[in-house]
Amino acid sequence: MIKPDFSIEIPDDLGAVHFVGIGGSGMSGIAKLFIESGATVTGSDSRESAATEAIRDIGATVSIGHDAANVGDADTLVVTGALWPDNPEYLLAKERGIPVLHRSQALAWLIRSRRLVSVAGAHGKTTSTGMIVTALLALGADPSFVNGGVIEKLGTSSAWGADELFVVEADESDGSFLLYDTAVALITNVDPDHLDHYGSLEAFQQAFVDFADAANELVVISSDDAGAVAVTERLSHSRVVTFGESENADVRVRDILTDGPVRFTVEAGGASYAGSLAVPGRHNAINAAGAFAVLTGLGFEPQAVLDAIGDFGGTKRRFELHGTVDGVSVFDDYAHHPTEVDAALSAARTVVGDGRIIAVHQPHLYSRTRLFAREFAEVLESRADHTIVLDVYGAREDPEPGVTGALVSERFADAGSVDFIADWQAAADRVAEIAQPGDYVVTLGCGDVYRIVPQLLGSLEKVHTGTSR
Repeated sequence: MIKPDFSIEIPDDLGAVHFVGIGGSGMSGIAKLFIESGATVTGSDSRESAATEAIRDIGATVSIGHDAANVGDADTLVVTGALWPDNPEYLLAKERGIPVLHRSQALAWLIRSRRLVSVAGAHGKTTSTGMIVTALLALGADPSFVNGGVIEKLGTSSAWGADELFVVEADESDGSFLLYDTAVALITNVDPDHLDHYGSLEAFQQAFVDFADAANELVVISSDDAGAVAVTERLSHSRVVTFGESENADVRVRDILTDGPVRFTVEAGGASYAGSLAVPGRHNAINAAGAFAVLTGLGFEPQAVLDAIGDFGGTKRRFELHGTVDGVSVFDDYAHHPTEVDAALSAARTVVGDGRIIAVHQPHLYSRTRLFAREFAEVLESRADHTIVLDVYGAREDPEPGVTGALVSERFADAGSVDFIADWQAAADRVAEIAQPGDYVVTLGCGDVYRIVPQLLGSLEKVHTGTSR
């Protein structure tokens, strides 16, 4: 894959911009902002998707398939780290001397001179960003924003606003979150991940220290996560606000109830405020506390902030319901790290009632599967009633010998509670065979596992109703 060069100087004028991989969740959101700011945008992707259709509908010229001719008269090429160095569009740009920017560099160019809220962390940043954006709009602000997922209530992952505020989900996976001129930094957690890039836990944590200390107004950071606590101890920033369930948190969340709509209390500045959420899960009450700390830090009134956060209706691919067949509900979730899988399935448990949870897990990255196979097995076995493990979605990585989905399934203590099934149709048929009315089927992964949902629904219809799609 292409290693981004964050040291290159970003031109003052990017001119016409071509996005290679424009259908990606982050790329399409940034491309949309370029269009809304008046730029000429073209792009390409390997296949059609809802994202390519949406970006085409607002004025981009989008080609399917990668070809040097797609570059046309572009003045700047924008790429992701998932791009391979033999991509013909990338090669032509290098030959012509066209500036090649990582997507984070293009976003940094858009953000310049705005008051930036950057949301970082191994987990929870998409939801936390969505909460902040939704609340700002409810509070009468008009921010620009780029999120890693579509905010359900808004139907988009990005928009160009009239205010000085700009809210972004900042990606720590490759260190690109250090590019931004951040005013307010929110760190949801510093759970070890992306060690393939950083090489060590020390380097991973140091990146968060550098990110936080560079914020020119405020740092909001978890009081509960061990990695975040370690980072906090190393900060030299003059204004740090901690949040979480810890008794020492500056913004403390307590009395969390999950039997129905999530309800909780936030204590801050010697006062208590009641909150409730439209999204399930104990972890979302803690995400809400982080968003609360950011928004009150920006000067908004505390109870109005909590009420506004309550308007947040979730983001796509975060416990998103796709259909119900004979009482079996099929959800999709982006969770791709053991901590995220634990949170997603714990949230499902609070609302499934007497039903069972059937997890369909697609491991993401060969390196992550190798490093966390046992942790994935432990959380899936403890939180789901039955698990189907698919094969690894390699994304930007080449296959590793011996690393398959079986690496996870073989680590279950009870072999009867898991199946490793590489063939998707066979996996869907197995789910339909064991599912009963009242059960939840939850697909888990940040690869393309969401594409199995139609097969799941089809198999359920065939087995449970005698019909097929």
